Amino acid sequence: MKNKIIIITMLLFTATIMLNAQISHRGFVRTYLGVLPNENGEYSVLQNTFNWQLEYGKNNVGLFVNPMFNYDGLDKNLNISLRQAYFDIYFNKFDLRIGKQQIIWGKADGVFITDVISPRDLSEFLLPEFEEIRIGINSVKLNYYKGNSTIEAVWIPTFQPTIMPDANSIWFPKMELPEIPNSFDYSDATVEQKLSESEGALKYSYLGSAIDFELMTAYMWDDNPAMHITPHFTPGNLQPDSLTIKPEYHRLPLVGASFSKSILGAVIRGESAYYFGKKFSAENFSINGIREKDYIHYLIGYDHNWFGVNVSLQLIQEYILDYEDDIRNNEFSNTATFLASKTFINETLELSLFSYFGIDDGDALLRPKLSYDLSDGFNVLFGANIFVGDDGNFGQYDNNDMIYTKIRYNF
Repeated sequence: MKNKIIIITMLLFTATIMLNAQISHRGFVRTYLGVLPNENGEYSVLQNTFNWQLEYGKNNVGLFVNPMFNYDGLDKNLNISLRQAYFDIYFNKFDLRIGKQQIIWGKADGVFITDVISPRDLSEFLLPEFEEIRIGINSVKLNYYKGNSTIEAVWIPTFQPTIMPDANSIWFPKMELPEIPNSFDYSDATVEQKLSESEGALKYSYLGSAIDFELMTAYMWDDNPAMHITPHFTPGNLQPDSLTIKPEYHRLPLVGASFSKSILGAVIRGESAYYFGKKFSAENFSINGIREKDYIHYLIGYDHNWFGVNVSLQLIQEYILDYEDDIRNNEFSNTATFLASKTFINETLELSLFSYFGIDDGDALLRPKLSYDLSDGFNVLFGANIFVGDDGNFGQYDNNDMIYTKIRYNF
């Protein structure tokens, strides 16, 4: 590992020296400390991060490289990742971007609806910045411009699944498995790296004075595997003696749309996606524990400034069409988000609260933050993650309440 760090660092600095006349760079250094508010005050996060973004441009070609060095003080591990590395080619009416990149679509805040091209790193649930949750993917992206309209086409040659928390992590989700002896078979928990298994997406966007909107479609893989369940019976028994659970990835075509419009000083936003043939876990093992249903995910959002306070509200619903009672997911799932923020002292001090509310399960995640710019580029942040409830997407982490601080220098 030490030799690897030295080689990468030498290459980066050599590139900087060779191109110093044209290269620009920016990034940040951050210390992140989180504590569980229990009687022992256990550390939940102890990280030191160096994020470096380098850009080089000449004529009609640009290069962007984003290495990140993250030292985990709890595991004593240094993780080196190349978050993005791509080059741009600029033409008169279109641009071409090739390489590892993040692709961001849609109008939602804190929710992924049509923003599904880049998969997610959920190893720390939804707590990191969304820029760090999104995973860069190897892809080719073409943008064609005509007036106020843009057509964006994306080809993704290799599949990248969602990164889930380690089984020993405090963020590993609760799994409601049957109370029957079971084992996992991971033989089909991969997607072959070949041309026929690649993904594609297309988006049309319009940016106008009256309204902004996007239309999209994609032929992709579901980033999360479906759990196929095979029961095993002893001759003469009606109930299975054991189960084999087999994670498997499936194709997931979809279409979607989003819009935003200003009305009387407020902004109204909407976003929806229609998924064809999504695989849902079912109680009935005789059908391999899977039901295939079309599925809709949509939201309506409202943004306004009230007496100097920026306020944002989103109502989100998920709906499984042609619902059957043995499906483990609810037919309707309802969530709301709320954001309020205000700045003080010439915008150097910011107080904000962002919250998720699980309407069906009565659970929530409350995220108050206080951020202060001590000087140019130097910021100190104090915050908390407060989980409410016993069940649901947020309530399952009720024991993971955390207070934290982040000290960050942007250069």
